[in-house]
Amino acid sequence: MKVIGIDIGTTSICGVIADAVSGEIVKSVTLPNTSFIITDKEYERIQDTDVIMDTVYKILDELDAKSADVIGFSGQMHGIVYTDANGNAVSPLYIWQDTRANLEYKDGRSYAEILGCFAGYGLATDFYNSVNGLIPENAKYLCTVADYAVMQLCGNKIPVCHITNAASLGCFDVEKNVFKIDNPRLPEVETGFVSCGNYNGVPVCVALGDNQASFIGSVRNTADVLLNVGTGAQISWLSESPVKAESVEIRPFDGKRYLMAGCSLCGGRAYAMFEKFCREIALTAGADIDSFYPFLDKMLLSKKRSEIIGDCRFCGTRNNPHLRGSYSGISENNFTPADFAYATLDGMAAELFDMYASADKRASGLVCSGNGIRKNAALRKIVSDKFGCGIKIPLYEEEAAYGAALSAVVGGGISADIDSACSIIKYKDE
Repeated sequence: MKVIGIDIGTTSICGVIADAVSGEIVKSVTLPNTSFIITDKEYERIQDTDVIMDTVYKILDELDAKSADVIGFSGQMHGIVYTDANGNAVSPLYIWQDTRANLEYKDGRSYAEILGCFAGYGLATDFYNSVNGLIPENAKYLCTVADYAVMQLCGNKIPVCHITNAASLGCFDVEKNVFKIDNPRLPEVETGFVSCGNYNGVPVCVALGDNQASFIGSVRNTADVLLNVGTGAQISWLSESPVKAESVEIRPFDGKRYLMAGCSLCGGRAYAMFEKFCREIALTAGADIDSFYPFLDKMLLSKKRSEIIGDCRFCGTRNNPHLRGSYSGISENNFTPADFAYATLDGMAAELFDMYASADKRASGLVCSGNGIRKNAALRKIVSDKFGCGIKIPLYEEEAAYGAALSAVVGGGISADIDSACSIIKYKDE
């Protein structure tokens, strides 16, 4: 049996078709997400849903969707698109990087603070839009972009939002699985991995948030911790009960368990910033270098530690968006590119480790995903040392799309539950 998983990311859209029994990915297609809309507002980050859907249909055609038994979806969390009574988009997609809700609303407090939500979360964006008259008159519902894709494929008029996506909009009770505010535009909420309809006769399952989908597509042993490093970075682990910890969010998972998630807003972007800094210096010196990463890799081969302390919260945090990063412990002896490179990687790892440690946890196994860590041997070594355990790298790089496919294995009735579906996950060097 064949199952398709599609992940609508911020910068790329990925699709896989996998064998539901062996777990092997038969074919994978990744296309750039070219839907960004240029705007003159510094806080605004929006994308064109028509461009996104065109890309989704191209991927489904390349994967021969008609030959699949079931289709699953995942997508960038937090963002929203408004839809009309017929299920069509009447606005751009306001993505998770949109910070309009951080603007001041009343008495020195932001829209997000007054709503009790984070900027970039859909309901905080919606609150700002509502106050400022920016919601289209014909808007009937709001939903995530992955929910919208499922709705379009199935020809539905009302969006269905899995709890993994619903919670990402903010103002959501993760224990009762209901929204905590009244809003006439809220979508229907679903706790299970279920079918929402059909696309050319093939069942299409409810979409998942990309954090949960990446966990499902990466972690075979539910006791392991997932470290994902991409543009941002997250550390995630399953819990039978909601556990409060500093800078850690409690997110829904399967209606029975919770996914604890610590999120770094900068994440892999911190190292990308450092690479760009080095490249610009080289360019100033007359060296036209496309990428400085190979030079950094060589520098770090023999670098085992540094006294420089890197705080990589350059983009702030969810709780304090105005916080900024820093480097300290700089001396005449360590003022070197290699030391700063090492300190940047160590700072990235330290931010995530501190979130995990705040929950009084000790990792027994660590799964690492995302290109930010897959392609960086120095970061993998730093992470392994900091957490005190070995790491496993999923065999397939398309973790979120693969996780969407595995959730569809459950939604299509091929596996009884998500743990059984995840038993086919394989790691490198096994």
